Parts: sequence; structure tokens; C-alpha cells
Amino acid sequence: MTKKVLLVDDDKPVREALCQSLELAGFSVISAASFIEATDHISAEFNGVVLSDVRMPGKDGFALLQRCKQIDPELPVILLTGQGDVPSAVRAMEQGALNFLEKPVSRQRLADVVGQACALRVTLIENRSMKAQLAREDAAERLIIGQSEIAQNLRRQLRVVASSGSDALISGETGVGKELAARVIHQLSKPKSPFIAINCRMLTQGQTQSVLFGDGSRKGAFARADGGTLFLDEIGAMPLDQQVSLLRILDDRQLELPSGPNQQLKIRVLAASQQDLPMMVSQGLFRDDLFFRLDVARIFIPPLRERPEDIGILMNHFLLLESDNGIPSADRFSLAELVTKPWPGNMRELRNLARRMAIGMNEFERSAETIGLSLAMDRVETRLIEQALQNHASRMTEVCNALKIPRKTLYDRMKRLNIKPADFR
Repeated sequence: MTKKVLLVDDDKPVREALCQSLELAGFSVISAASFIEATDHISAEFNGVVLSDVRMPGKDGFALLQRCKQIDPELPVILLTGQGDVPSAVRAMEQGALNFLEKPVSRQRLADVVGQACALRVTLIENRSMKAQLAREDAAERLIIGQSEIAQNLRRQLRVVASSGSDALISGETGVGKELAARVIHQLSKPKSPFIAINCRMLTQGQTQSVLFGDGSRKGAFARADGGTLFLDEIGAMPLDQQVSLLRILDDRQLELPSGPNQQLKIRVLAASQQDLPMMVSQGLFRDDLFFRLDVARIFIPPLRERPEDIGILMNHFLLLESDNGIPSADRFSLAELVTKPWPGNMRELRNLARRMAIGMNEFERSAETIGLSLAMDRVETRLIEQALQNHASRMTEVCNALKIPRKTLYDRMKRLNIKPADFR
């Protein structure tokens, strides 16, 4: 996280004291003694926050606040006001200051307020970068969020399947985003054609025929998806006696009509299941011929716990989607807590957490302070190293390359964290 602060104060002793306090708290400080000197450092790309005294000769802190808002309306600005100067504080907030501090300010109060502002700035910059990427990239880049090797591989697989035009079987635990993957394939190949999604688990025995194939009063899903994509979610939940009709239409791509010739379908069928279909076939719970018909191309979506490096990015993405004003709360979640959770509900569970946080129910707030920074960082480091070991079967050269650290550094950290490579072979 960036912890850069532009400190503006014309009083040299005060400026030096504030600078020292901020640096001791871990911030990188740029000092300026005037409005003119400060504006040399301010731009829309400035990845820090501004902390300025109000009363300065020439153009004061309010003038600097206005200039900051002209350059970047979302640049966090904190103003320092004199003791008891309530009108100045009110004016600062009315003009867009993120916060104000009353002199003299304690080191802890200074660090807390500036730290929150830096966290907000990080989120804003990440969201801008994300929006820029979404604007210029394809559906795989827009919808599959993350920079891990798993996310990159998934995007590649979806592009290959989309370009092939073939049917596909998408598998993975509940909540990993199987329908999202199906929509990406559809968007990459036939974005303006119909996308029809049916949850087979919700179909009763009497509904299957009418919902999928239609009846005298309405079109079925196959007819409505003609020319586009039909997504059959939870295909493993379809009863055996209902699977014969599905197999027949997948084979010949023809829809039998009550009167007249059969309707020839131009359709891609994508099926998904959180169940192990090959095992269900071996147990006689799923037709083997239907499985082989669906299994033209197979995509497995790994669980969220196997891509911890994406969790922070995904949380920021979900917070942006869930926040009414488009800006996530400045109260930051603890990344250490997030990456060490097992996430049995995967993406769905993470987004639900973001929804709670967006309305102020932040169960992770300040948890790093509760357990201590060292332990929090150890948890993050342990999780990332163990995941890399598992992904690469403890092949240490590949692990070092994935983590981008020298072999000796990796061994030293594994020894300190009591991580044994043999456990991941």
C-alpha cells in the first residue's frame, strides 16, 4: 500500500516535527513550504495524499485544496487548523477536504487519519486502473478479475473455447463463478445473441420437458437460445430419466415441433456442475453417453483459496460494485485475515462480505491490530508460499520464479515459518 504524504506548512519547525512523526509511523514524506512549491508535486497520478496547514502567507491551505480538487477531485486532502478554529474546520469539509486535524495533534491521531486517507487513495487508484483495463480489454479481461497464474490460465482457456465454437463442461466448487465463465465464452463469441441460463436443480420432473423443450403455450430454453448460448447449470442434478431427451437434442440439434418440420438449432451448449460427473457416471447416477456428449471441452475453475494473491483485488472490485457512491469505504479490511480464510463459498462468499462491508458491517476492521502486524504478515506469507509450493509440486525453481524471490530468501522464510516442501509434493 502506498504511504506517500505531501506535507505543506510554511512554519519550518512545525513542518520538520510533523515530517518526523509521519516518517516514524512509516510514511514517505515530501515536504513543501508554500502553495507554489506544493503544486509542483500534485497531479492526477499522484499516488499519495496531501496534508496542509490552513494559514500560510500568500495562497493558503484553502487555495491549495481548491487546486487539488481541480487537478483530481478524488485526491484526499487533510487540512491542519489552529486550536479551536471550528469555522475553518467546517469550511474545509464543505469545500471537499477529507478530514481536518486540530493543532497540536498527537502522533497516533496523525498516523490514524493520514493512514485512512492513504488507504482510500490506494483503492481509488486501483479502481481507476481496473476501469481503464476494462475499457480496453476483452470480456475475459473485464469479467475474470485477478492477476494470478490461475486467473490468467482461466482467461486463456475461455478464449480458446470461445474461438472453437464447441460445447463445454465447466466444473468447480459452489460459488467459483461457473456461470460467469459461461457468460465470458458467450461474450467472446456471440455477444449480441441470446444467452439463456437454466438451473437444472430447480427443475421438477414435470417441468423439465416444458422448460427445456417447450410446450403448446411457450417456447422452451433451447428455442429461445437458438443462435446463441444455452447454459445448463447443475447438470448433475438432472434425474436420469430426464437425461434421454437432452442427449437426443444435443446429438442432432433439432427441436421437435408439434406441427410442421423440426426446427434446426444453431446453438452452443455449456453445462456446469459442482459435482464430480465422472464419479457419478461410475456410480450409475449420470448417463455416460450424455457425459461424453457434453465433455467436448472441459474447464475447471479452481477454488478461491488456491488464488490468494487475487483476493485483495477481488475485494476492491466487489466493494466498488457494492458501494452506492462508487467509492469503497476508507476503512480497510485486513488482507491477512482474507487470504487465510478457507472460503468454502468462494466468490459468492467474498462478495457477500463486500456487501456487508459496504453498509458498515466490517467484521474484519482493524483485525491486523488485534493479532499484531508481525503475525498478520506471517499469515499472509505462509499462505502465499504454501500455495506456490502446492501449485508447483514443490519444484523449488518454479516456486522461486512464481514468488519472484531468490532461492536462499525462500529457504530462509520457509525455515522461519516452519514450512516443509515435502508436505506439498
